[in-house]
Amino acid sequence: MSEMFQKIGVLGGGLLGGSIELALRGKADVRLWFRKAEAAVAARDCGYKGASAELSEVVEGCELLILAVPVGAMAQLLEKAVEAGLPAGCLVTDVGSVKGAVHTGMARVLGGTGQVFIGSHPMAGSERNGLGAARADLFQNAACLMTNDDGAAEEICARLEHFWKILGCRTYWFTASEHDEIVAKISHLPHVTAAATALSSLEDAVEHGSLAGGGLRDTTRVAGGNPEMWAEILMENREAVMGRLRDNIGRLHEILALLEGGDLEATRDWLAAAKLLRDTLS
Repeated sequence: MSEMFQKIGVLGGGLLGGSIELALRGKADVRLWFRKAEAAVAARDCGYKGASAELSEVVEGCELLILAVPVGAMAQLLEKAVEAGLPAGCLVTDVGSVKGAVHTGMARVLGGTGQVFIGSHPMAGSERNGLGAARADLFQNAACLMTNDDGAAEEICARLEHFWKILGCRTYWFTASEHDEIVAKISHLPHVTAAATALSSLEDAVEHGSLAGGGLRDTTRVAGGNPEMWAEILMENREAVMGRLRDNIGRLHEILALLEGGDLEATRDWLAAAKLLRDTLS
């Protein structure tokens, strides 16, 4: 059994960072970093004893550092963490939704420092944001997609994999490019289509939203996510997302043509094919 990390720093006290602390409370020393001092004070008032706005306090003696900030901010923040005294033997990981850009940034920052980076992406987010949405059970049975493009040693990979399993995750290994293609299909495209449905269904008829049943709410739920965060995610993974969008647009053209042609049987077959695939989800 791989040894559990005892001193863990989490840079970013939002939903994922807070949930990591809650899940490990009493099992490890988890310190949460906040950009603003008042946010750290508020977090301590809520029971997050290791909350701090001082990077040096969070990274001191750190065995595992988790980057839980937007992908575009990770490299610069990690540079500051190294300057603040991040130990040379510390393992660095993240919880970002894109991996190609992250590995590139981490390699630039960590080259020659002694620290090792392994990518992590627990598929455990929510349309709700912030520390107030954190839950100790957020990671239970969630898939965690892991990437090791920088060639970390097998025993280090096993130790990080064990960490995510303790939190309740099911772990899977991919290359960064494989990861980005996969999440474009299963996460990023669904978010875009949910947003498009919200725009099409509600833009000119918001007053009718109260009449909607579960279908509209279920279909558009993830469109309630943080627009700033999602805009960055989509831009960072735009090549993979654009390919999936083109395919999705093609599917919409198919059903549009069937409706224009009044082809009931083909329309039923189109919907049946979609149902068959949807039914494969557990």
